[in-house]
Amino acid sequence: MTRHEPAQTFADAATLTLDVEGMHCAACAARVEKVLRATPGIASAAVNLPLERADVVFAGPADPEAAVAAVERAGYEAHVRPASAAERRLADEARAAARAADQRRVVGLLVMTAALAAPFLVEMAGMAAGAHDLLPGWLQLALATPVQALVGWRFYKGAWASLRGGAANMDVLVALGTSAAFLWSAAQVLSGSDGALYFEASVAVLGFVLLGNLLQARATVGASAALTALGKLTPATARRRTADGREEQAPVEALAVGDVVLVRPGERLPVDGRIVEGESALDEALITGESRPIAKAAGDAVTAGSLNGSGFLVIEATAVGEDATPARIGRLVARAQLAKAPVQRLVDRITEIFVPVVLAIAAATFAGWLIAGAGAGAALGHAIAVLVIACPCALGLATPAALVAGVGAGAKAGLLVRDIDALERAARIDAVIFDKTGTLTAGRPALVASDALDGDGAGLIALAAAVERGSEHPLARAVVEAAEGQGLTIPQAHAIRAHPGEGVTGEVAGDRVAIGSVRLLGDAGAHTAPIEELLARHAALGRTVVGVSQGRRSKGVLAFADAARPGAAEAVRRLADQGVEVVMLTGDSAEAAAEIARAVGIARVESGARPADKLATVQRLKAEGKRVAMVGDGVNDAPALAAADLGIAMGGGADVALESAGVALLRPDPGLAPAALALARRTVSTIRQNLAWAFVYNLVGLPLAAFGNLSPSIAGAAMALSSASVVLNALRLSRWRPTD
Repeated sequence: MTRHEPAQTFADAATLTLDVEGMHCAACAARVEKVLRATPGIASAAVNLPLERADVVFAGPADPEAAVAAVERAGYEAHVRPASAAERRLADEARAAARAADQRRVVGLLVMTAALAAPFLVEMAGMAAGAHDLLPGWLQLALATPVQALVGWRFYKGAWASLRGGAANMDVLVALGTSAAFLWSAAQVLSGSDGALYFEASVAVLGFVLLGNLLQARATVGASAALTALGKLTPATARRRTADGREEQAPVEALAVGDVVLVRPGERLPVDGRIVEGESALDEALITGESRPIAKAAGDAVTAGSLNGSGFLVIEATAVGEDATPARIGRLVARAQLAKAPVQRLVDRITEIFVPVVLAIAAATFAGWLIAGAGAGAALGHAIAVLVIACPCALGLATPAALVAGVGAGAKAGLLVRDIDALERAARIDAVIFDKTGTLTAGRPALVASDALDGDGAGLIALAAAVERGSEHPLARAVVEAAEGQGLTIPQAHAIRAHPGEGVTGEVAGDRVAIGSVRLLGDAGAHTAPIEELLARHAALGRTVVGVSQGRRSKGVLAFADAARPGAAEAVRRLADQGVEVVMLTGDSAEAAAEIARAVGIARVESGARPADKLATVQRLKAEGKRVAMVGDGVNDAPALAAADLGIAMGGGADVALESAGVALLRPDPGLAPAALALARRTVSTIRQNLAWAFVYNLVGLPLAAFGNLSPSIAGAAMALSSASVVLNALRLSRWRPTD
């Protein structure tokens, strides 16, 4: 095999990712992992069969040559995963092309096998009807030889590589079983003996195993589609504005923080950054799972991989390359998919000794049937059935296939699971604590009430918006957004003047308009007594409230509050439907907290809570026997997030605390919290289903084959069905949606 030179220098690194080629079953993955761990200088290794990838951790400085050599000693081919996104994309495309070409060859071999197997099926049907010897022995030999030579060669190569590496994998079982059947039968034909022939068994087993491998390969490619899509998000090049104002085309890897890049309509953003000029609507669906384009303007943060709409944007880079959001998400998704559940570690230990044990059982079966008086042909047939039925593929794929599909589905929906432990904890959660500000609410004021003395609330909002338009004050923006959201006609205002700490004044239609405190309205000459009761009533509810006057008349009041996010009430309801208790914590006043709690349907509220109080609440719920998840922004709620059984960091894409919480929500949608718990339960349930099926399959299949109740051809079909069913069951998770 050709040793591939690493595409990056690892002088100071302690970790390394390898793309591994040639693995077909759990025993292959276990063998690669074992050899890597036994290599001097390597502290640990984790191999994922569906992703065909190995994560290697070194005890000291990384040695890629040693890691690649170790994999090659195990009988497989390894490539150091490139450092740059562009090189990784090219490598992945090359592997995908090679995989597609191999699958086309497999399809061709399957068509040939099916054509040559058809006469055997006719003979088997005839035997069931009482007819015998429909196919002469020499014809059976002629039909089976191309299959054994061409299809069997794939398994001979795999078996030789495995044995040369000091282990035995699925290919060894298939090669031994089919070769024994073919050679025994060929010997009978060539010697003129009338002994039993097993050509149909060798042809059927090779065909079914090849079909199972093809289905498995196609299904696992689909299961890891989210990771593949993430790798394609960042463009290979970007237009950079130089210091002298020129525009140049530059590789994304050459960009640095602070560079200014230009993004035309319809292009993907090459960097995380902040808009300097322009406005547009960005499609962030593949990053955050948000289905609608998000309006962005100067000053807004943007994320690499987002698809630009119709605007032209000038962006200052804040994170590039491996630090940009798609790369960070990709690392997190891959790490979660490469992780192993405790039960999977047990499965790996079983698969290491499984093939030698099966070989021993097959030998014992052959000897036992000979001792029992069966002929050598019959004893060989039962031993072949044992070899074929015992393939450990289903057992080894049960957990990783479900993890790849589940974590990938979550990533597409905008939620990231950090590791398998977080997934298992999420599946057991029965109490969820929400921080209020920035989690259940947007963290900024919104206009929640307009009380006009003349009953014209819309006119009051339009009047206030005329004066507030152009101001960057949070309350001013809330008024303007409310007016625009209602489609109101906003009149023109002049002579606008801000009064720090008091409000703002201006002229509309020749009248002086004041918006702000009672003092400001009084100074403007307005009579404020009619609105003082309204001001007090809204203030008692914990709202921020301002008065509005026009000329000498007070027009009414506007009340602001940090309103509940859209979907917050639905999220609380879904958690309740799952049997989860919901608690809200906030540092706000009891009045403000009670209003949000009523809006979203939360009964248990603790207000005026400092970080230490939030931590105490988490500990108190845990002491009550609850398994607690804390949903917060990942910064102010850090103590509570760390103390909870599961921390869920809620953010807005690039700002989310990806590395700090067990689960990260890529967009500020409270509905993703119940979705994360639901996905965890589905994934863990699928893992259990797969393991149960795989264990039962082997526990039932081996005795049936050993005691002569399965023919080799039926055993081959059952083995292929087992592997395919496990992967296809896991693949159902790929269709999961947050609303499921």
